[in-house]
Amino acid sequence: MSVRVTRRSDSAPGQASTPAGPAAQASSGGPASGGAWRRLARGRSLSKVHTVIGTLAGIASIAGAAFSVVQKGSATTTPTTGNLVAIVKAASSRQSIPDATIEILTTQNAIVATLTPDATGRATQELQEGVYVVHISHPHYTAEVRRVQVVPRQTVEIRASLRAGSSTPINHTVNVDHALNSTVSAVRRALRF
Repeated sequence: MSVRVTRRSDSAPGQASTPAGPAAQASSGGPASGGAWRRLARGRSLSKVHTVIGTLAGIASIAGAAFSVVQKGSATTTPTTGNLVAIVKAASSRQSIPDATIEILTTQNAIVATLTPDATGRATQELQEGVYVVHISHPHYTAEVRRVQVVPRQTVEIRASLRAGSSTPINHTVNVDHALNSTVSAVRRALRF
């Protein structure tokens, strides 16, 4: 005895119903034969399907490019500046000297900045990366010269202790040469040249 399963259809009365089951679905365009794709594309030409897929791919490509440009534009560039902080105090009393003069020079003797410390004896200057000569002077104290290296995103601090005495006008060329020569001499002594 065999049992036949039939599927009910929405066909008009008097029309035959179609058999259900895997074999029937395969022959009628069911899931086993890729019928889902056929049902989706039914009534649409292949060129329209290709047009929709191509348009979606183009939109995704443009959105990705726009996102990349926005990310690159918002990325910060690597900073090339650092900070120099000079703290000026009297050597004997450790009191701050707010009316001292701090000159920042390049190694070619070009003045980059002239600073005056605040009431605490502190002065700050943002500088491009590089080597500088710092000349600290006051009419009642002896001058002091330092050579510093400014590194991006870092702060270089100079603590100057000025000794009592008069500060004679100093030729910047002599001070720069002296600062450079003393640094070279210190390196030579350290490396035993």
